[in-house]
Amino acid sequence: MKAVCYRRSGGLVMEEIPVPEPGEHGVLVKVSDTGFCGSDHSLIESGLLAEGTILGHEVSGTVTDFDRKTEGLREGARIIVRPTFCGRCRECRMGRPHLCSEYRRTIGIGDLPGAFAEYVMVYPQMVIPIPAGVDSRNAALAETFASALHGIRLSGSEGGSALVMDGGAIGLAAVRLLKLLGFSPIILSEPVKDKRALGEQFGADMVIDPLTEDIRRKGQEWTGGIGFETILEPSA
Repeated sequence: MKAVCYRRSGGLVMEEIPVPEPGEHGVLVKVSDTGFCGSDHSLIESGLLAEGTILGHEVSGTVTDFDRKTEGLREGARIIVRPTFCGRCRECRMGRPHLCSEYRRTIGIGDLPGAFAEYVMVYPQMVIPIPAGVDSRNAALAETFASALHGIRLSGSEGGSALVMDGGAIGLAAVRLLKLLGFSPIILSEPVKDKRALGEQFGADMVIDPLTEDIRRKGQEWTGGIGFETILEPSA
């Protein structure tokens, strides 16, 4: 199969490698769509990746093979992949697998090859069905939108004005979710013009260039002197 592997001498390189075997308890997934996460970019730029690493942890695809002793799976099922799991440690049992600390298995940014490839091997606990009516491309954005929704929920806010301080993938997802949740006005602060334009398409009521405009003054103006009731900073 074709896969994009990291090579210190050339960065990301397309190569031919064997299709992974699902083996006992494994699930082989034919990749449909894969996101390029900011963490992928940072890892490539760091130069700290192991030779031959296959990145890619935001993935949708179809189940093509699995251990037949595994219940609840079928060939051809459309799925997204939970990137990290163990299911045994305290964090996993509390519903926080992203903080898994004991028997952690992770595709792309951990111990398992990722989905910058035609096929990826995962485990049943990582498989999440794609709802009817959701296409594979949008399904691959599930983690991005989940991260944005998690941030909104952590804020404790249920409405009012909101400032999103970044127009990257998670920031734009936050803008869209804030719109759907009824926040108003929604302001996007982003120095890149094209990203500000996307923010307006996603539902931002106002956009601002933080390099040339005064956010504090504009915020007072747009919120009737109250200031922003919720501020999200998803760029870190």
